[in-house]
This record gives sequence, C-alpha cells and structure tokens, in this order.
Amino acid sequence: MHRFRRQLMAFLLVTGMLYLALCALAFAAQRSLIYPAPRSSPEALRARPGFGTVPLATGLQVDRFYLPAPPGAPTVVHFHGNGEQLLGQQGMGQMLGDAGLGFLAVEYPGYGASPGSPSEAGLYASAEAALQLLRDEGVKPEDIVLSGRSLGTGVAVEMARRGYGARMVLVSPYTSMVAMGQRTVPFLPATLLMRDRYQSQDKAPGIPIPVLIIHGEDDDVVPVAMGRELGQRFPHATVVTVPGAGHNDVLEQDGQKEFARLATFALEGG
Repeated sequence: MHRFRRQLMAFLLVTGMLYLALCALAFAAQRSLIYPAPRSSPEALRARPGFGTVPLATGLQVDRFYLPAPPGAPTVVHFHGNGEQLLGQQGMGQMLGDAGLGFLAVEYPGYGASPGSPSEAGLYASAEAALQLLRDEGVKPEDIVLSGRSLGTGVAVEMARRGYGARMVLVSPYTSMVAMGQRTVPFLPATLLMRDRYQSQDKAPGIPIPVLIIHGEDDDVVPVAMGRELGQRFPHATVVTVPGAGHNDVLEQDGQKEFARLATFALEGG
C-alpha cells in the first residue's frame, strides 16, 4: 500500500510539473500563435499610390493605405485579420471606392513592412493614431465607419469604445480572445494565461452606435454562435449569418452580396 501511494504521488508530481511546463510554454508562445504576422518589404508597398505612414507616440511608424472619400461620403476604417496584412487590403479599398466610399486601412506593428512586435496595446495604438490622423485631415467623426475582420473586430470594438466611429461593421467576430483560447486549448486555463484579451463582449453594452455583424454559418475558426452572442450585447446591432460561408469567404459569398451589404450599411446606416 505504501509503495502504491509513493508511486501515485510520484505520478501526480510529474504530471503536475509537465502541466505547469505546458502552461508556461503556452504563455510564452501565445503571441506567435495569435499574430502569425505576414511580412513584406517596404519597397513592396510604400511607392504605390495610396500607401503612406502613420507616426506613433513611440517614435516608430506603421503603414497605411488611404483612398479619400468623395465629398460628403463616409470613410470606412478597416482593421484586418491576424493572417492578413496591409498589402492585401487594396482590393477591398478599391471596391468600396467604387461604391462611393473612402477607405483607410492601417497596418499592425510587426506586420507587413511595419516595425515592432504585435500586441493588443500596440494594435490599439496604431488604430487610434490612424484615426486621429484621419480627423486631422478633415474627416468628420460622423463620417467614420469602423470595420473589422476576425482579429480586427476586437480593434474596431475598442476604437468604438473610445468614441470613434458613427457606425461599425464586424465580420466574423469573436466574443473575446480568452474565449477563443478556451475553445482552442480547453485543457489549459486560458483565463489566467491570456495576455492579450480583446474583451469585446464586455465592451459591447456601452457602445451605442449601430452595428452590423456578418458571420458565416460554417465558420470553423470563430463559431457563428460567437457572432450571435456578441450581437445580443450591443444596444443596436443587426446580425446576418450567411449559409455555406466559412471564416475567410463570408463577404465573397453569393456574388459578393455581403460585401454589398457592408457598403450599403456604411453609406446609409442600413
């Protein structure tokens, strides 16, 4: 009996040490998992029309892509997903421009050709600097429409919480990064380990602007239930779920019908 107890205690001790080591590894590596951060050279974008830079308070600068709006038209300020980069936002900008809208997308630190390392605070700082620069260039607050896709929805929600934007579009949004961590690694204490939390569901009740949520019903990255749950927490939200759409193709379904919905909402608020 005593031998069995010793063996059991030794097993539990080793198992506990391995679990703690796994927790430590997850804590250390989480940002590399949250932010895959595709890279490109400065020469790949900065000489192209519409591309420029945004200075940050840290002394660094991040890149932006900006297509000014026609007189009196809104400007969509878009925050991209974690596996995307600024260079890939040209197509969206050009399509929104064709619909009569302005477009601004800002790069995240450590993404594309922008220096630094991505973090929740860093993404917020880049987004706010770009929005302030847009206001300095004469774009009225009531003409700013926030837009986010996947990771970028958390950035858009924080900017709305800070008072930016007259309307907001969230494509494939998550309720929080903690909830995503719990879904991805349910055997680890994500609530304790997550450094970048993006608590959109906690911020939503205090955001009074109209919100459009578009979510694919077959999304296997961020479940559609998260989009529905988030929609219930905003005071003024419309949730559109798209049959047959996954995580990365929801705007492109059915002849880009949902992209047209986004543009109409940005232009008219409905």
